[in-house]
Amino acid sequence: MRNPNWKGVFPAVTTQFHQDQSLDLAATARHINLMIEAGIHGVVMLGTVGENCSLEYQEKMDVLRAAIDAVHGRVPVLTGVAEYTTALACRYAADAARLGVDGLMVLPAMVYKSDARETLAHFRIVARATVLPIMVYNNPVSYSVDITPEMFADLASEPTLVAIKESSENVRRITDLINTVGHRYTLLCGVDDLVLESVTLGAEGWVSGLVNAFPHENRALWDLLAAGRLAEARALYRWYTPLLHLDTKIKLVQYIKLAMAETGLGSETVRAPRLTIAGAEREEILAIIRQALATRPSLEAYAVR
Repeated sequence: MRNPNWKGVFPAVTTQFHQDQSLDLAATARHINLMIEAGIHGVVMLGTVGENCSLEYQEKMDVLRAAIDAVHGRVPVLTGVAEYTTALACRYAADAARLGVDGLMVLPAMVYKSDARETLAHFRIVARATVLPIMVYNNPVSYSVDITPEMFADLASEPTLVAIKESSENVRRITDLINTVGHRYTLLCGVDDLVLESVTLGAEGWVSGLVNAFPHENRALWDLLAAGRLAEARALYRWYTPLLHLDTKIKLVQYIKLAMAETGLGSETVRAPRLTIAGAEREEILAIIRQALATRPSLEAYAVR
């Protein structure tokens, strides 16, 4: 399989809801357009940030149709594949392919914590059930299943597995992966507050959460890193890092959507069992967001030409 050019900034796009928690497909489409206009390189629908596991199966198909229509071929559209069984993941992959997505971001099976043999079998079976290119999402922090560099070496014979979203929060993994499998996979950082470290070690892409609220800053930081302008990248990164830390919390979805509401880019409504944050927690997160907005840098100084 020809390796797709999955490099640069790929938002893990939020799913927008009306106040009654029904899908707001028009708002989701508007938000995608806004981020494309800011210069992102692709979109990942229905990941963790997209509240995949809080949507009904048909709702997921509706979100994908809306995203594909909104993007209209301008950037690649990937979808998260986060199902409870391997068979359902294969069915989802096939249905998403029929809708016209460009690729899949496959997670381990939900709820059951598979061992290494079971994890390898899951990814092999899904990989062989589709002709679409696949980004493997490794997030042992959230899903308690770790896909090690040695396991990725085992999976290297599957041609549809082309990229890794590395979210172990262990930045050593970038070097360990390259030392173990070379450049067999495109490596993407999946932890917002490790992007500078990951790119300097060899990551070629960034699946980001806070980009939903700060798309121009995300793109500026990426461009500086890609251009090797590390001193300027560090300065922008230091401003951005208190916000990027929000991507690593259990309530990252609520925090990111609150940031979107504060920047005027979307609604903070989430779907139960998640609830919008309240009380002292809300004030704490708002203080972080508002401090960042009050000290927001002019991006003209960081322009990469």
